[in-house]
Amino acid sequence: MAKISREKYKTRNNVFDNFTNRNLFVLASRGLFDEETLSPVKIGKEANVFYALKGNEKVVVKIYRLETCDFKRMYEYISIDPRFENLKKKRRDIIFAWAKREFTNLLKAKKADVKVPNPYMHFFNIVVMSFIGDENPALQLKDYVFENENELKNIFDQIVKNYKNLYHKAKLVHGDLSKFNILIHKGKVYFIDFSQSVPLDSVNSKDLLLRDVKNLVSFFKKNNFDVSEEELYDLIVEK
Repeated sequence: MAKISREKYKTRNNVFDNFTNRNLFVLASRGLFDEETLSPVKIGKEANVFYALKGNEKVVVKIYRLETCDFKRMYEYISIDPRFENLKKKRRDIIFAWAKREFTNLLKAKKADVKVPNPYMHFFNIVVMSFIGDENPALQLKDYVFENENELKNIFDQIVKNYKNLYHKAKLVHGDLSKFNILIHKGKVYFIDFSQSVPLDSVNSKDLLLRDVKNLVSFFKKNNFDVSEEELYDLIVEK
């Protein structure tokens, strides 16, 4: 890999703070992606998403913003996660823990046979993972056009299967699953955005599961698929 210029990161449209610039330099130096190909795709509430190339492979670089994240809200969510109960209420510590939690949750989900992006590395406020799609990103569930009722039923069944694996094998609740955080690629369902996922022994795990169920039922009912919140909940939690 050609020598990487730190200055390019510092001057690239002033997108990154100096700390993030250094972290991106380190990750690129380790071969996680080619620095020349890093390009912005999405600005979220807490993080910016970039795509980059690693040879012929496209990867996702998710960067949690250090200065504009609502770290107080993040702390409210993460402080009741048993894995982070000793976390100090400091902005950077919280944001780093938030990124680490997303990466850790992706690893657990992947090992539990949940279809998710492959998690490659977590480094402070950055998570690098595989890209879902071809030339363009896979469609979000909200934008997917179903060919017929059989396909709708197939997608529903895949969502249930993935969530059951997440719940029973990974012992996690997604916590933010909706038509925005499910991708469809070549007829397969993928779950994304795991930063709010919590272990089943978290005090709010059932409430988060019920919220996920409500979001999913709302989507499917709008597509004339008859399922109740009680039915979907039982499908997920029953073995």
